[in-house]
Amino acid sequence: MATNSQIETVNTSADKAKLAAAALLLLGGIVAFYSLGRLDLWIRVVALLALVALAVGAFFTSESGKQLIGFGKESVKEVKKVVWPTRKEALQNTAMVFAFVFLMALFLWITDKTLEFVLYDLILGWKR
Repeated sequence: MATNSQIETVNTSADKAKLAAAALLLLGGIVAFYSLGRLDLWIRVVALLALVALAVGAFFTSESGKQLIGFGKESVKEVKKVVWPTRKEALQNTAMVFAFVFLMALFLWITDKTLEFVLYDLILGWKR
């Protein structure tokens, strides 16, 4: 597996403008939602969703958005390479986890009751 140890960050003024526009559109959507308080709810929601969609579109046209899309595509490729356990293996592993949890709970309960008996009954002499 080859890893790229160098990270290039290229911030052009156009890229910064796209990110600023996306932020302003997102902020504008929130402001529009609350400033249109006298109108029906569906109109406010449509205005909010439209401005958020424009903000997302502006973000994905920037270099950061393109890198995010590339990361998503690579992640999907990696997930396809995963060897998933069979149903039988998954059930066996789940049963082992439940058995271990039960045994640990039993051990802790026995330890608690033993310490309770030793401390309260034998050492302090408090009979219940």
